[in-house]
Formats: sequence, C-alpha cells, structure tokens
Amino acid sequence: MITRPFPFFSEGIRLDADLHLPDDNGAGAPYPVLIPSSGYQGLKVIHPERFARALTQRGYAVLAFDYRGFGLSEGERGRLAPQEWADDLRAAVDRAAAAEQLDADRIGLIGWGMGGGVVVAEAADDPRVRAVASLNGISDGRRSTRAMHDEESWNSLVERVAADRGHRAEHGRSEITSPWDIIRLDLDGRTDGYVGEELYKAPGFGSGVSLESADLLLRFSAEAVADRISPRPLLIIHGAENELHKPEEAEALYAAAKEPKQLKFLEGRGHTEWMFDDDPTFKSVVEDLDAFFGSAFAQERQPQPATADAH
Repeated sequence: MITRPFPFFSEGIRLDADLHLPDDNGAGAPYPVLIPSSGYQGLKVIHPERFARALTQRGYAVLAFDYRGFGLSEGERGRLAPQEWADDLRAAVDRAAAAEQLDADRIGLIGWGMGGGVVVAEAADDPRVRAVASLNGISDGRRSTRAMHDEESWNSLVERVAADRGHRAEHGRSEITSPWDIIRLDLDGRTDGYVGEELYKAPGFGSGVSLESADLLLRFSAEAVADRISPRPLLIIHGAENELHKPEEAEALYAAAKEPKQLKFLEGRGHTEWMFDDDPTFKSVVEDLDAFFGSAFAQERQPQPATADAH
C-alpha cells in the first residue's frame, strides 16, 4: 500500500486526510475509490486505515480523513455533529472526483457506526456516489442513543441537553462532557473492552464532547432520507448481537430504503470486537464489500431521480 497526504477543505475548514493506493506502480489507475466514514470519536488511523490495508490489496484507492475538530483537522474541538460530518464526507467526494489517479465514475462510501448513518445522509443527495455500505450503523440518532441508556442516564442526558440549549443561547458555548455520557459503552461489555484496549491507542481518542453534539445527534435520522439512494445499491451489515447499536437500527434502515438493497447479519458477533485485520469476520466483511462494490461499479450508471441534485 502506498500512502500520501491528501488534505482537503470542507466549508473552509482544512481536513487532514491520506490517500491509500494499491502498490502496483499505477497499473490500475484511474482507481475505483472507497471513502470510509468513521464512527463516534473515530479517527482515520483506526478503522479507515484498517479498511485501506485490506481494500488496496484488491485494487481500490481508499481516502481516509479526520472529521473537522478531530485528529489534525481544523475545526472546533469537542463538536461532533453528524450533519456536519455529511458535509465533510461530501467534500471528500469532491476531492476524490477531481483527482487524476482516481475514477470519478467509481466512488463508493463505507460507513462505520455513526458513520453508517452519515454515508446514507451524504449519498442521498449526491448522485456521484455509486454505492453505499453501512456497517453496524445507526439509522435514527434519538432511537439508537435511547437504546444505549437505562432510564436514569437517559433522563439525565435529556435534561442536560435541554439546559445546555439555554446556556448556548446566552453564553455562546456548549458544555463539554465525557463522550461516554452520550454513548453508554459500559452497557456493552464486548465493545467497552475493545475500546479500552484498542481504540485508546489512537492519540486524541476519548476526548470531551459538547452537549450540543448530543442535541444534534438526537435530531439526526438517516432513515428519513434512505429511500433517495435508490436506484443505487445499499449494503447493510450488522452484528446480530450488537449491544451498542442494536440490530433494530439495521432493520429500520433496510425498511426505509428502496431496492436494490441487501441486509446481512453477522451471527454471534457484536459491534466492534472483531475489528482486527486478521479476524475471520473482518476478512469475510471485506469479501462482501469487494463483491458489492465490484458489482456496483461494473454496472451502467442508472438515471437518478430528479430530487437527487436538489442540494
């Protein structure tokens, strides 16, 4: 795999990014390009680079980036807004579509966790995206967040978010809280263990998040726009025992989307404990992704609904 810096701007904010290419001396150029969208607190050095290591071997270019406010990207620290992440992802598509080594007619998105909803939101109004894969994603921010909490912690979060709205209106800033006050990892032992042992290795992971971020998450819904991806294909893969983002999220996204669509549950697997380069489940998912995008890119581009260019 060959890696080079590939920064770009989103709404005037410089985002740190890398372009990962197959090590074939350019023989496969212009390359089909896949853009991974990280999940909550995600950084490009975690799962996006994991997908890059696996998928560049199969002839894809992979554009990995940090959202605004994370990693070495510019932007307000602690602000984690899926609506703005969709704008960042669209800017990544802009960057990829203009690069000589990349094939602007073969661009696909891979979303992980919260990013699984973000890719749907971005592709809904971006006909340049040929295919979308949502892995262990969220379909509705309020429902998925509520499912992570017990009654006491949920009521506390809702009350804090409501109070913060008034504070922001008066003082212009939001309270910073622990990211795990919003996303309750401790109720999912397998994910909690993986995060503590693996993800905290990435510098900056686990940093504080604003309560405004929680407010925005609770208002985010990928399923509300999922039908606009059609006639482009959507692949949904979800851990059947995912206790962080429940399987109901995958079912709701699938129900909201139009054909062509696929839904696959990973039996016996949770949210993220299998995300290692050499794990058989991860390797199987890579096989699925390769088959899905390979098929999508091989087909003739279908006419898009008139609403696809609305934004």
